Amino acid sequence: MLIGKAACGLQYAVKRSGNAVGYCSLTIKCGTRDEGDFHSGIAHFTEHTIFKGTARKSSRVINSYLDRLGGDLNAFTTKEEIVIHATVLKEDLGKAASLLLELATCPTFPEEEIDVEKGVVIDEINSYKDSPADDVYDKFEEALLSGHPLGRPILGTTASVKKINGEELRKFIKERFTPGNMALAIVADVDEKRMENAVLKLVGKVFAPSSVIPEDRVLKTPETRGSFHRTVEKKNHEVNAVIGALAPSLYDKETRFPAILLGNIIGGPASNSRLNDLLREKNGWVYGAETSYTQYSETGVMAISLGCDRGNLDKCLKGVDKVIRKMQDERLSDAALKAAKKQLLGQLAISSDNGETQCLSMGKSLVSFGTVSSDAQNRAAIEAVSAEKLQEAARTIFNPETTSSLIFL
Repeated sequence: MLIGKAACGLQYAVKRSGNAVGYCSLTIKCGTRDEGDFHSGIAHFTEHTIFKGTARKSSRVINSYLDRLGGDLNAFTTKEEIVIHATVLKEDLGKAASLLLELATCPTFPEEEIDVEKGVVIDEINSYKDSPADDVYDKFEEALLSGHPLGRPILGTTASVKKINGEELRKFIKERFTPGNMALAIVADVDEKRMENAVLKLVGKVFAPSSVIPEDRVLKTPETRGSFHRTVEKKNHEVNAVIGALAPSLYDKETRFPAILLGNIIGGPASNSRLNDLLREKNGWVYGAETSYTQYSETGVMAISLGCDRGNLDKCLKGVDKVIRKMQDERLSDAALKAAKKQLLGQLAISSDNGETQCLSMGKSLVSFGTVSSDAQNRAAIEAVSAEKLQEAARTIFNPETTSSLIFL
């Protein structure tokens, strides 16, 4: 893998793979948390509307530019990044990278297209009402991070989206979409050095050399508050619940890997995770229960999500408590710890075998750390997790005084 920084400040990484398909992503360090005084939801709305026309291409041309090559163009917004990415044949990577940079640097935001897209985004906001499992998690995280920039909803609100206009979008792009906040990642069966030269040549045409160091986002530790336990009457057939708390941040080197392993043991994707084993396999109370661990710049969120019949809710909540308490009270044996690490490493290896996953992960790592950790480094960090550190993570994260819950009943 080749990692570097162009004269303008844009970071890049090129990794060779053995696949005829090429993956390209442009990650911009600018998400919902960076909206400041802009209308809520503008980051996500920007992601939607950059496809509606640039100084050189109409929305119709943009939509078909990679399609006619058999490729795919997409984008998404998180609380900390906007990502535009493409999948193409390796010989078309130059066109894909050029298009991603064009979308990020010279969108025109036609007013008529903005009006149309408002309807699309508002419909997306309303669609969450029909997806309580997604809605309950978003509402939980908003409550847990209330008052912090990370607590802002990614989609915004119907009212805030209606107020966004072209002038505001252009200002947002100018202030946030700077080369120093961007990372271009490529994964394909290409000569890394030749692709690096092509990237530098392309970036040099788009951006002038710059000595300006972009202002890093201001990090603000979330306030320490007591727990909350809220129930919202929804009258859906299924009850949806989220139980969770603040967890180590992306930059907590000593504690985030124990947290990753903890989440996988409690409610990872495998059927033998402790929650799935107890709630589904042994008792049939749920279709599935999962633990998610989202790592942000100054904190993280670990949450257990489940859906069940009303009559099974109390049993499920007691089951969750039982699983957590066991992780807190009982030290894992050496054999159990070794098996848990092997399972996690296997899952990560299979996931990273996907070129698109690799590409997106590289972009995230570049804007967060300025480099990309190797598989060997990640493996060593997981292998270094001790039973004591795992137990400490369970006790710290799921402290009863700071563990909260939200239930859609």
